[in-house]
Amino acid sequence: MASLLYTRHSRLAGRTRAEGFLRTLTGDRFDVVGASVEASALDPLAGDVMKEAGIDISGQKPKSIAYSLKQRFGHVIAICDTAKERSPIFPFALGVLHWNIVDPHFSAGLPEQKTEVFRQVRDEIKDKVKQFVADTTDRPRYF
Repeated sequence: MASLLYTRHSRLAGRTRAEGFLRTLTGDRFDVVGASVEASALDPLAGDVMKEAGIDISGQKPKSIAYSLKQRFGHVIAICDTAKERSPIFPFALGVLHWNIVDPHFSAGLPEQKTEVFRQVRDEIKDKVKQFVADTTDRPRYF
């Protein structure tokens, strides 16, 4: 089974959604770990928009990036610029990716507008996870 680490600066929204989509799309093909540079609570709106997509992320718990230093990962994906800049280096990872996905938690507007931003980010993450799965399907699995 290949191992994959998602990193995010603080909010769990991006990491937990990416983790949820990857688990749903690939089953047990990947051992998925999500870690935050600075741990924080899951935004309820992130959970709501993922439920709309049929994925429950409420059981996902935050892990410190320090936790990830004790493990080896085949792939590391930084979900935002800050995570890329503040995450440690993972020299043995086969692939290190950077997805510059905005944090919808900081979006402004009415509740309906904010919900729509969360949906757009959810869909962007889903598309990136699908592309990652397609890109790694034929590669050898070392971790």
